[in-house]
Amino acid sequence: MSEYTFAEYLKTNSHATHDTVDNLVSSCKPFDTVENYTKFLQLQAVFHKIVDPIYKDAELNKHIPNLASLARHDAVLKDLSDLNAEPVDLDVALPNPDGSEALGWLYCAEGSNLGAAFLFKDVQNKLNFDAEHGASHLAPHADGRGKHWREFISYLNQLSNNQEVREEALRGALNAFHLYKILVRKIFAIA
Repeated sequence: MSEYTFAEYLKTNSHATHDTVDNLVSSCKPFDTVENYTKFLQLQAVFHKIVDPIYKDAELNKHIPNLASLARHDAVLKDLSDLNAEPVDLDVALPNPDGSEALGWLYCAEGSNLGAAFLFKDVQNKLNFDAEHGASHLAPHADGRGKHWREFISYLNQLSNNQEVREEALRGALNAFHLYKILVRKIFAIA
């Protein structure tokens, strides 16, 4: 029996990598201009395209109620459309995470929604986009970010206490963060 819950295990072992993602995104100043924000949306569209099938997985939806309704790919595409922009077509092979690795990707995607509170404020204050126009994918869950996150984590923690599953999920989370950094560099043209 691990001393950590499933979520704690993922957080503890991916924290440093998560911080490098945050720092890289911040360095791109995604909310300083509409052009930068459009690139951020294109980045989000690629990431949420990858995780969309995980949210819609029938088996996972049996264990995490209403998981499919939490998918944000369509919302990101709407935000791009609001800005008269299109998703980018990158020369990058996109993964198709499955099994326990998919849980790590899902953890990253849902965790990003918790962290989006600051992003949502920035996009409102700096660019005047909101939940109805341009920033719907950053809007909080109807129950509030904190309450929703705690509910999600409680379901995630019930999925498995198996160390092999946890390690595979961690690998998925680290792969998600790694790919996100590659996508940031490509879309924002960082050397």
